[in-house]
Amino acid sequence: MTNKPFHEQTVLITGASRGIGAAIAQRFAAEGMQIVIHYRESHEAANEVARACMKKGAKVLTVSADMQSRDQILKMRDKLEQMGMVPDIVVNNAGISHYGLLTDISEEDWDYVMNVNLKGVFLCSQAFVPAMISQKFGRIINVSSIWGISGASCEVAYSTAKGGLNAFTKALAKELAPSGVTVNAVAPGAVETDMMAGFHVDEKVAIENEIPVGRFGMPEEVASLVYFLALPESGYITGQIISPNGGWLT
Repeated sequence: MTNKPFHEQTVLITGASRGIGAAIAQRFAAEGMQIVIHYRESHEAANEVARACMKKGAKVLTVSADMQSRDQILKMRDKLEQMGMVPDIVVNNAGISHYGLLTDISEEDWDYVMNVNLKGVFLCSQAFVPAMISQKFGRIINVSSIWGISGASCEVAYSTAKGGLNAFTKALAKELAPSGVTVNAVAPGAVETDMMAGFHVDEKVAIENEIPVGRFGMPEEVASLVYFLALPESGYITGQIISPNGGWLT
């Protein structure tokens, strides 16, 4: 168990330049923690999130890496070590959506969805887990999806990747539990982010009508759950797939 106070810990959020990732970064920043904002290409968007986090009193670093590349992830790890910002908490949030019939998915599209949503989590976790094991404390929180639990028509690739992420979470949680490292996944339902931008208004209304609370979730609501799972007092929660979805799936 680390002796480092929670507010002095470092949290890495992948895909933090927008949406849920940006909300997670700002939630941790409110505690004055050290925040590492990962992005792939959205340099200015990542800097905007960084500025918002710094206004809250956090020390912030932005890093760029392709989550499909082991070399780039290891370079990111080396940079964080040099900056004294080895993460105590890793939030694997980076992901991409894919919508289309199974018969229309190209092999390249399939591989891309798997590489970003699943392989990237494997590579990132593998890179940062050893430091967590050595200090007998760590938190890995994976951002999954409701579709990884129930599956979604016309989202076979995405659902498969997130379902794999859920299995990864459960298995790694058992592996790391003796080392004081917890591994959990947050699997949101419909959340107001850019991922919903491709839906027509009538489609969004139809979805809202299926959700018992009658609305989409907000990124900040997902962020608060991620924050809770990172707390020292959440150490008995591991291997769980928690789905904030407004009662859509119970």
